[in-house]
Amino acid sequence: MPKPKSDKRKQPAILTLQQACEILNCHPNTLRNWDNNGYLKAIRFGARGDRRYKFKDIQKILNRRK
Repeated sequence: MPKPKSDKRKQPAILTLQQACEILNCHPNTLRNWDNNGYLKAIRFGARGDRRYKFKDIQKILNRRK
């Protein structure tokens, strides 16, 4: 008999701006402001400097909200 699939999705260690916004339920400009103000530091990728966020940092913010 096959095992039922787990509802929990494994999150990647590094999230895009959009993924982080979906988890935190906020606007992308909020995360950009948090990065600029040092509240949530982003990792910059590529020539354009796209923002990426560590999943563990996102979890810390979620835990603070509780």
